Amino acid sequence: MTHLGRLYDLLDHVRLPDEAIPYSQVSSWELRFLYLLGRHHLTGRDRLVELGSGGGGSTYALALGLRESPVFDERTGRLHAYDFFRVGKGTFASEKFFTPGSRPEGEDSFLDDFRSRLEPFLPFLEIHAGDLWQTSDPLDTGPVEFLHVDIAKTARVFRCVTERFLTRLRPGSVVLHQDFAGPRLPWLHHSTGALLPYVEIAGPPIRSTLAFEVVRPIPEEVLRRIAEDAYTVDEKLALISAVQDRVDLDHTGGIPFKPVLEFAKAYVAHYAGDHRRAWSIAKPLTSDAYLSRTRADHFAQVRRAYEQDRERGGGGSRLGRLVKKAVGR
Repeated sequence: MTHLGRLYDLLDHVRLPDEAIPYSQVSSWELRFLYLLGRHHLTGRDRLVELGSGGGGSTYALALGLRESPVFDERTGRLHAYDFFRVGKGTFASEKFFTPGSRPEGEDSFLDDFRSRLEPFLPFLEIHAGDLWQTSDPLDTGPVEFLHVDIAKTARVFRCVTERFLTRLRPGSVVLHQDFAGPRLPWLHHSTGALLPYVEIAGPPIRSTLAFEVVRPIPEEVLRRIAEDAYTVDEKLALISAVQDRVDLDHTGGIPFKPVLEFAKAYVAHYAGDHRRAWSIAKPLTSDAYLSRTRADHFAQVRRAYEQDRERGGGGSRLGRLVKKAVGR
């Protein structure tokens, strides 16, 4: 069992103050795991970083665990919370992050609401509001003890995560990928495959979150290739397959990660513009009960791109294209 793995036995025994924890888009299981990390594992001697704090639920759970930790020193330890802290295009934030009835007319920032909810922990909480490329320091190379990634909704942001935070991981660092059940974010999956020789996965994902601990120094070349998206499509698919060999059901048995990761492969091809290959990977997955129930819009997106390609390219075959050319279409 990994160092983190021992926390799984404690999940059923955690009782969080539900009335105090702000609205969160992560599950109660993930909140409990964050609390346990703060309470029983993290020290705060190096940077504790949460990327994508949202309305503050995950921040609150982690900070509560840190406050109750026998080793975390609130005078010197710091929890860094990064987010846009506003709603609007590109922020992926929910209107529910505002306190009901408190949003001023025309206001898009819920930063004041966040501060109010996290008031008990403000002495050791540093808030970084805005675009991650602007609010993170490219010159900061201080080691990161803990990295919670719930912000990498686009490849652009994930590059920032890689360049400015993954490069600061050391043996003993803990990483949580909160969106690991999201097939549309395949960079999380193939980058994890690239890191497998240097990390230990804690155990089954906690709902949508995969947790792992760095156990060997990560070569700069590996981090550079991840940041620069320097892997071919076939290499990315192989890296995701390596993760499939290690990850199956989440710890509750509700999320089947092998088909989820297979669907992520379809998105690797989709983003590369190979829509025929993407649909060939995705189509067999339409019979998966979990994916058909939860990812219908994903299937529609991949299939639509494939059909549009066929329409433009004569059904996807050389013969079809020649026929269209011959008849002047």
